[in-house]
Amino acid sequence: MAAWDLTALVNAADAKAPLAERHLWLARLLEWLRQGQAEQRAPVSYAQPGTPMPVLRLRLLLNAMDHEPALRVQVQGMLQAFWSETDVAALFADFGFGSRQSLWGEFLDRLQRRWLPGTPETSDVAALFDLFFDPGDLVWIDAIDDDTRARLAHLLATTGGGARAALLPAITMLTSAVQAAGYAPALRQRMEPALAKLDPFRQLTLAVDGLRVAVLEGRQDDALREAAYLRAVLDACGRATDSITAQLETSGVSVDIVYEMASLQRRAERIEQLLDCVLAPEPVAEWHRLVVELLRVLGQTLGVRSLLSQHYGLLARLVTERCAETGEHYITRNRAEYRGMLRSAAGGGMVLAATTFAKFAIAGIGLTAFWTGFWSGANYALSFVLVMLMHWTVATKQPAMTAPAMAAALPTAGEETSDEAIEGFVDRVAQLIRSQAAAIAGNLMICGPLVLGLQLLATAVAGAPLVGKESAAYVLHSMAQFGPTVIFAAFTGVLLFASSLAAGWAENWFVFHRLESAIAMNPAIVARLGATRARRWAVWWRANVSGVAANVSLGMMLGLVPALAGFVGLGLDVRHVTLSTGQLGAALGALGWSVLSEGAFWWCVVGIAATGVLNVGVSFWLAFKVALNSRGVRMKERKRIGAALRRRMRHAPMSFVLPPKGD
Repeated sequence: MAAWDLTALVNAADAKAPLAERHLWLARLLEWLRQGQAEQRAPVSYAQPGTPMPVLRLRLLLNAMDHEPALRVQVQGMLQAFWSETDVAALFADFGFGSRQSLWGEFLDRLQRRWLPGTPETSDVAALFDLFFDPGDLVWIDAIDDDTRARLAHLLATTGGGARAALLPAITMLTSAVQAAGYAPALRQRMEPALAKLDPFRQLTLAVDGLRVAVLEGRQDDALREAAYLRAVLDACGRATDSITAQLETSGVSVDIVYEMASLQRRAERIEQLLDCVLAPEPVAEWHRLVVELLRVLGQTLGVRSLLSQHYGLLARLVTERCAETGEHYITRNRAEYRGMLRSAAGGGMVLAATTFAKFAIAGIGLTAFWTGFWSGANYALSFVLVMLMHWTVATKQPAMTAPAMAAALPTAGEETSDEAIEGFVDRVAQLIRSQAAAIAGNLMICGPLVLGLQLLATAVAGAPLVGKESAAYVLHSMAQFGPTVIFAAFTGVLLFASSLAAGWAENWFVFHRLESAIAMNPAIVARLGATRARRWAVWWRANVSGVAANVSLGMMLGLVPALAGFVGLGLDVRHVTLSTGQLGAALGALGWSVLSEGAFWWCVVGIAATGVLNVGVSFWLAFKVALNSRGVRMKERKRIGAALRRRMRHAPMSFVLPPKGD
């Protein structure tokens, strides 16, 4: 059956057919080879144990051409036409590299390649590679034996050698791209000055020209020397590029810069692979490795998730490390710090008591859903910023910043975690949890009673509470529904985590654009504020940009996200543990002490307890997961950490509630 299929396929070969039809014929030939994978289980007389069926079919094709000259002529005619009318150099120089020098440009390219069909009517072999091969071909092509590989190489060489002739132009194109990237301002200005002063990128052109002349003139010894020079220059370019990473940690990171760095390094690696093919006395094995590598790249370039995870890894690491600096002061290590957290949280509870009344006032105005959400968000944002400026605490704001602080104590990928490091990490977790206990207790013991007291005072003085019975009944009804409360509390935890990302992004943006220097030294700003005040503002914004971004973004999300979700029919709401406690205090003050005998009130109390756990737990879990992934902590190490946490919970559960005595 396979022989009959091959005969029909070869009979359809026509070297004078239009370009697209010839390319379709080559695609069908590869599909015929690939179909053998489905027949792998069938017994084949000429099969060797473990030999993939496509390799067996390739041998069948080569054997048939050896015994039938007419068949060889037809296949050679198709291959000769292919080499003469296509841009083979594009495959080696362009395949696997984005056509646009940005991460999102590459992201869109991958989406198009994934979902839009390719056309055979092109002379670009880089585009045809997607049409001819799929990532699964890597297995059987990698398994081609030496004898079959040599016979195939002989066939390709006798049909024009188009691929070999394209290597030198491909090397030239790749080095031009490396040189252009090296001179891009975003990269050049961030290289270590001593390495950039050597100007290795300028030497690339000279090195490639010398190699090209030596190879074309057949001077093998000179070609080897020129190749060694080119490799040395590429190595110097690589060191200069690597030095950018250290600068990004202080000057801010951009995903586009990370993308350009990765593209430059991958092009340098491709040049090395092409040099091996050009210089090898017997290049068949090197060619085979190159094709296998191209197939591996094919699998990588079709994946969108791998692109984002690869290029956001550095960004995540730098953002979490910056957040770690911010989060250190949220962790209480001893009893003095624990008492300080209680006092700080009590101050935050006072501000949020006022926030509770402002929320009811905004809702009572009767604005549309959007503007009610907007002004509610503005109310939250102003309150959170005020708490920050007063150096007080809102409990649920902590986990998103302290989780990266703990992850910073863990090793990066490839490093072994010592038992001492894991125990130290567990200590940090215990410190965080008891800090949360203190912060939540400090918030709630002031916010709820203060709102209740003001309600009772207003009733005694003015004859009516600040928050009326109708609003109080609505609060009691909505908060008593435990199922929705749990969902909304978890959703609020997601918003808390999102605010930490906004904080990290804002700080990175501030540093990347050198706004501290701009505020302190810009002539227009200095002329308006004066040199001393401008410097003070620059220092203040550098110290507080992260906190302002986190608090403003959280406040606006708490107000606007439910309103916007309502426009599309999603009945989402938010449940913040401190604000919910304030609302329950307002309801109790409006409805009177008799509400304590109602089951709805106690369901609200249970809901507030669940809200505190979910606000903290969800935001912490999401932030900590990002921090672990950014540092590449292996699954084995994660299991050791989990076991250590469970051990601590069994043997010293109170360490998660109160500081040890004597601290």
